[in-house]
Amino acid sequence: MQVVHTGNRRSLENYRDLLLVLFQKEFKIRYKQKVLGYLWSIANPLANAAIYYFAFSVIMGIREENYILFLITGLFAWQWFSNAVGSSPKLFVGNSLIKKIAFPRILIPLSASLNHMVHFILSIPVIILFLAIHNAIPSVHWLWGIPVLLTIHLMMSLGLSLLFASLNLFLRDIERLVSILVHFTFYLTPILYSEDLIPPDYKNYIFLNPVAPLIISWRNLFLDGTIMPLYMLASFGYALIFFGIGYFVYNKLSWKFAEVI
Repeated sequence: MQVVHTGNRRSLENYRDLLLVLFQKEFKIRYKQKVLGYLWSIANPLANAAIYYFAFSVIMGIREENYILFLITGLFAWQWFSNAVGSSPKLFVGNSLIKKIAFPRILIPLSASLNHMVHFILSIPVIILFLAIHNAIPSVHWLWGIPVLLTIHLMMSLGLSLLFASLNLFLRDIERLVSILVHFTFYLTPILYSEDLIPPDYKNYIFLNPVAPLIISWRNLFLDGTIMPLYMLASFGYALIFFGIGYFVYNKLSWKFAEVI
């Protein structure tokens, strides 16, 4: 029995080391040969925030207090989700590592999801900077709120990544479908506008959008230091559902991966 236990422990250590290698590889690729690596990583959401601010606040006259800060807190959280899910169909396609060695294939989307999470964490100092510009400070509730939302967000992203990465090996149209769904979801999620602007008759439908409660929770935490329990529970419920479905599909199809790559 001791031999089995030792063997299992060594396997776990090997898988942990492989996960670390995959993570480091993804991280280096993201910033390779980029002199302003970190600045480029936050440039896209900041540029989008500036464009949306000009279009919706200056041109269209949307009256939202500290609108640029409002946009940034939503866009950074959205970028994590959209980048992780949007790139997920390509994770297994053409990955020669799957044919070369035997290892849990789940480590590939897990390493990618962790990379996107770290990328998001590195953007939090930018949010703090903009809070300071607007004479606000981080709330003590960040100490528990951020770890909780990180866990929920990671679980949701990983579940969807497993689902789309697995299906795309057998149905290559999934990649284009995911791109459309992510784009469509962006405008249905209160990122450019507050949920308070949604007409009362339609406000409850916000819970039909799995991403909306999560983005709202992030924004409320960053701006007000609060999280509405209903939004957090809804996000957690969706995260469990997506992770369960994603892992189920991955588990059913993973034994065929090497054959179709």
